[in-house]
Amino acid sequence: MTLIDKTGALQRLQRGDKVMLELGCGPRKVDPHAIGVDLLDFDGVDLVGDVYVALSAMPASSISRVYTSHFLEHLPDLPRLLDELGRVMAPGAPLSIVVPHFSNPFYYSDPTHRTPFGLYTLAYFCDQHLFRRAVPRYGFQSPFTVEAVQLRFKSYPPRYLRHALKRLVGAIVNSCMFAMELYEENFCWLVPCYEVQYTLRRQ
Repeated sequence: MTLIDKTGALQRLQRGDKVMLELGCGPRKVDPHAIGVDLLDFDGVDLVGDVYVALSAMPASSISRVYTSHFLEHLPDLPRLLDELGRVMAPGAPLSIVVPHFSNPFYYSDPTHRTPFGLYTLAYFCDQHLFRRAVPRYGFQSPFTVEAVQLRFKSYPPRYLRHALKRLVGAIVNSCMFAMELYEENFCWLVPCYEVQYTLRRQ
């Protein structure tokens, strides 16, 4: 697949500039100075094309930070993405990921969603010391450590009473890891979680 570099982003990386990367950035980047990657040619996108092709064109250890929101659930090969990110990210660089939680009813209404996410999903690929429940690795080994996970509760449209209730539930659930694990195992279908936020770090 062809990769279109609209703004000379790859030249910046070849010069040795350490920059932030936003994957699946859409029309608006969180950081206007970041390199935005998207399959669709929105105004805010710097590299237009397949994410795996874009990452393969980047020098090793050239990225200082990565942010992605509601993008990873669309990908067919999560281990491959983590491997590529591990190659292009500098040691110690943070990776911030926001994805829909598997209990979010809107997750299933989008036919382009490929991978559901919950508390433990990235623990199958990365080192972690957060969870009481251990999960198998199935031979996967990415160069990342899971540093934090948060379950985020939102209501759409944001009606006041329902929004306040979701915020209260979120405060209780995120109060400790035991409460998060208890919620996901027993109560997530009663009060669905909107999304999960992971903080990873390149080892």
